[in-house]
Amino acid sequence: MSEGLLPFALPDIGDAEISAVTEALRSGWVSSGPFVRAFEKEFAEFCGPGVETVAVNSATAGLHLALEALGIGPGMEVLVPTWTFTATAEVVRHLGADPVLVDSHPATLNLDLADADSKVTARTAAILPVHFAGQPVSPSELRSFADAHALSVVEDAAHAFPAASEGVFVGSGESAATVFSFYATKTITTGEGGMLVTRDGDIARRARCMRLHGIDRDAFDRYRSDRPAWRYNVVAPGFKYNLTDPAAAMGLVQLERAEKMRLRRGEIAAYYNESFVGAGLPLDLPGKVAWGDLHAWHLYVIRLLPDAPVTRDDFIVEMSELGVGCSVHFVPLHLQPFWRTCYDLRDGMFPVASREFERVVSLPLYSRMTDEEVRRVVEAVVEVLTR
Repeated sequence: MSEGLLPFALPDIGDAEISAVTEALRSGWVSSGPFVRAFEKEFAEFCGPGVETVAVNSATAGLHLALEALGIGPGMEVLVPTWTFTATAEVVRHLGADPVLVDSHPATLNLDLADADSKVTARTAAILPVHFAGQPVSPSELRSFADAHALSVVEDAAHAFPAASEGVFVGSGESAATVFSFYATKTITTGEGGMLVTRDGDIARRARCMRLHGIDRDAFDRYRSDRPAWRYNVVAPGFKYNLTDPAAAMGLVQLERAEKMRLRRGEIAAYYNESFVGAGLPLDLPGKVAWGDLHAWHLYVIRLLPDAPVTRDDFIVEMSELGVGCSVHFVPLHLQPFWRTCYDLRDGMFPVASREFERVVSLPLYSRMTDEEVRRVVEAVVEVLTR
């Protein structure tokens, strides 16, 4: 393959996004202003009736704000999957509470509720599931589990926009809050950014206040109201988590294209499935999507079988030599030095995640991929695994 390296991920940004950002810059509002308000409004409408939205500068910030609004603090525990990026657990520590890591479900790599059940204690206050790769955790099973243990639920939906399960759109369910990511590689992007979605007005009000230093009014309100701009009240020691208008302007365009981009990612995933099954390769494919579910297809994760001719690490190297970038999602938290040392974690405590980590590979999957680029990926996988 002589076309050069095909990156693992690229944002799908066009002239419309560039024009929207330019419009925002020319408006004079380069921090949080009318574009942020519009983005929040349209995102809420996308999610469904009855929800409130709070735009933030990252999903990490959104998770932090959601847990803070729920009163999570010292002496409490929050159930967190070990199969996730460190941000999911670090926000718990930022509040002085302890993340309790949970093993993975072998089919989906989502949080395993059976293992979570064994780790609930009198200190457990919440559960923070991740919808890995864009396949949602079952909302009915999650709700039953949370109700049985009287736990608050905050969903880490960094991979799951748009997605749905059992007829429930991620972001429109009964959880205390759901947090989406708009990082550069996510299904829609604002460069950096996120959105907290909730049906609880108290959580929304607290998050809006705390995202900007604990001030009782956003800058846009202060400068557009009859009350003097300099007069404001600090009601809590907050954070600096607000989204900017240029980022929100990009988000508005991406939101309009979200379903079209999801459909393209679904087409690519279907082509991968058909091609790899037809080739009879020594690997496991992503699990089948249940009828009626909506998979966001943020990631396409294969798992090498024991009879594969290469190890996972060598597979990634050889794919790169053939001009295709790959990645791994994730290095489980119990294998990361900080979490492993802090909580005295061992592989045997997480048998599924420890085993599956050794064989997972994420292939390129993003909506701007051309048909030829998708074929390049398939040809490279076939070549490496049939040598």
